[in-house]
Amino acid sequence: MNNAQFYYARPKNEPVLSYTKNTPERRELEAELERQSNLVVDIPLIIGGKEVRTGDTGKVVMPHNHQHVLATYHKAGEKEVRMAIDAAMEAHRQWAEVSWVERVSITLKVAELIATKYRSLMNAATMLGQGKNAYQAEIEAACETTDFIRFNAHYVSDIYNDQPHSERGNLNRVEYRPLEGFVFAVSPFNFTAIASNLSLAPAVLGNTVVWKPATTALLSNYYLMKIFKEAGLPDGVINFIPGRGSLIGDIVLSDENLGGVHFTGSDTTFNQIWKTVGNNLGKYRSYPRIVGETGGKDFVFVHPSATVDEVATALVRGAFEYQGQKCSAASRAYIPKSLWEPIKKQMGENMAIIKKGDVRNFCNFVNAVIDEKAYDKIMDYIRQAKDSGDAEIVFGGEGDKSLGYFIDPTVILTSDPHFVTMEEEIFGPVLTIYVYEDEDFEKTLHLCNETSPYALTGAIFSKDRYAMVKACQILRYAAGNFYMNDKPTGAVVGQQPFGGSRMSGTNDKAGSYLNLLRWINPRTVKETFNPPTDFRYPFMHEEICYQVK
Repeated sequence: MNNAQFYYARPKNEPVLSYTKNTPERRELEAELERQSNLVVDIPLIIGGKEVRTGDTGKVVMPHNHQHVLATYHKAGEKEVRMAIDAAMEAHRQWAEVSWVERVSITLKVAELIATKYRSLMNAATMLGQGKNAYQAEIEAACETTDFIRFNAHYVSDIYNDQPHSERGNLNRVEYRPLEGFVFAVSPFNFTAIASNLSLAPAVLGNTVVWKPATTALLSNYYLMKIFKEAGLPDGVINFIPGRGSLIGDIVLSDENLGGVHFTGSDTTFNQIWKTVGNNLGKYRSYPRIVGETGGKDFVFVHPSATVDEVATALVRGAFEYQGQKCSAASRAYIPKSLWEPIKKQMGENMAIIKKGDVRNFCNFVNAVIDEKAYDKIMDYIRQAKDSGDAEIVFGGEGDKSLGYFIDPTVILTSDPHFVTMEEEIFGPVLTIYVYEDEDFEKTLHLCNETSPYALTGAIFSKDRYAMVKACQILRYAAGNFYMNDKPTGAVVGQQPFGGSRMSGTNDKAGSYLNLLRWINPRTVKETFNPPTDFRYPFMHEEICYQVK
């Protein structure tokens, strides 16, 4: 038995590969894209380590070519959902007792497999199935996924090695137990890394998981599940059940053994989960932990002292990378009147050379949005801007879904700071700009703070330090991740822990120890070496204590 005390040191972030022409990673990725483009993968459920096929199937298609089927997947029914819960509860007994060092070892092998053997596979699956270009896939499907795992290993060792003080005569310690029950992980389409972390973060702390992946991310998520198994994750620790969210949720959220919910998705769905949990409190063995990251209406605020080129670049990248389908994407901007024309000119020059199309063409900066439902919703917001007297389309504004779900990067200028596209989450390549009078800087900061129900990310561009400090003060609760002279996207694990509050979620900061603390159920243990044998305290032995009146 190895009883040495183990500590996993703080890792370095996974380097981002360049994928420039003729590099080994470029050739390997292009070959993998070609290979996967010529496959139709059969995606089963994986419950208790076994593949389950229900015969009730759906299709996974390429967003940039929606007639091209990448996979056929099997949907979970009521029977399979209950099987997944049973498998998770059965695995819990043994997994909770496994040393955290062994659990960390398994997850670190997952990270190594993704960073090396399966890097091109994961990137290609994310590109083809979720509509990302090579860079967007690399920074998250490869790098962020491995960063989550490696940094979580470090944070776990920090947590487990943190013990209370002991006075002479006793020994105090804390046991970091997993939750009593299973964790329900609900992952989104837009980040493969988030899908991995939502399930693996609770698991590394000894929890078992029922995982409902997004239908529009099934190809990469299925490969993740297969990599978990190859790395040695025991059967039943994570159970992979694609299917209809309402059916799965109704069953899972009413089970007495629900220990927690780890969620990323829309605020509407998260609100419904929270309400359902509240209505079912009398059924549970304990209060479920609810951790969620939901929507955003992320802003860029520009001070008159800002540099035009920096702002224009941040707006184009922040708003239009991955078609604006990041929770952190820049969706509204406040620009002083003195800078609007030069910023507009520079943005126009930048947007004129943006290419869009197939993810397999590495020249394309913009690709397709995820599906027809998203396309129709985004185009409806653009239509509202076109039809309104309070807004105008400055750039873009067109879409075409005949082959793929393509929407031009669109910039809307509005005279109404409460115009619908300034307030509501769009989740697409649409940026709305409000131009304010330079002298109204502080007044407009308050307007920015009060406009949206969300509080995920935001940015201030300024060369005036006093102005930045003032923005930080007024916008203190407007963003959980706040950027100075940078776009509001691109949080890096271990550097900018991610999450927001208000209607953007519970702000439990994925990518730090703060998130992991939600998946433990601590028990304090005190051992006394020389217990007392007399109930009386010393002063009670005085003679007066025994005088009888």
